[in-house]
Amino acid sequence: MTNLLVVYYSAYGHVFRMAEACAAGAEAAGATVRTVRIPEMESPNDRTPYLDKPNPGEALSALQRRFKTDERFRKYEEALTLQRQIPIATNDDLRWADGVVWGFPTYYGMMPAQVKLFLEFAGEVSAEGALEGKPAGVFTSAGSIHTGHEATILTSIVPLLHFGMIFVGLPYSENPEFLTADAIGGSPYGASTLAGPDSSLTPDARELTIVSRLGGRVASVADALKARGFID
Repeated sequence: MTNLLVVYYSAYGHVFRMAEACAAGAEAAGATVRTVRIPEMESPNDRTPYLDKPNPGEALSALQRRFKTDERFRKYEEALTLQRQIPIATNDDLRWADGVVWGFPTYYGMMPAQVKLFLEFAGEVSAEGALEGKPAGVFTSAGSIHTGHEATILTSIVPLLHFGMIFVGLPYSENPEFLTADAIGGSPYGASTLAGPDSSLTPDARELTIVSRLGGRVASVADALKARGFID
């Protein structure tokens, strides 16, 4: 059996839902799937969603009302509670995997600091070459179609190549859903979901279909590489 790892970080739950769909797609492709999460920063002082936490008795500014920051903070706390049953990602999970699908939100067109920190602490995995030759895919979320969901996937390819991974995208022929003028995620680079500026949206059924295909595609590539002896 091919081992497929879905490793993700999710602040408001959108990426978590995408991770579930990704895992289902990999399982449908015949892979043994393990879903793990990259944890939140330990200190609340290092968690940017806490900037949205309302102060008791303080009136919200016009900008806060527009982005519904108090409601967004509530969703952040709910999302953390919902994910408590998901195991924390470790370096041994990376070693176990024959292929990895990475999921995280868009922060200024790049991966969040939480994910970058996880990769930095996976230095021993890099030194061992434990991810070399293994396929990888990426899915993400963004506030809107204009806020970097494609750039985040593209910039994330760089560290994955440093680990020696083989990047797997999503071809047009298999994903007609993103050939649309509708405001949904998805691109040849990877799957994505649009959360809305106030994080009020939930993943569209088409976005879940696309990320499910990504899970199956990475699993299938890993299976082929394993069968040819490129993965131990």
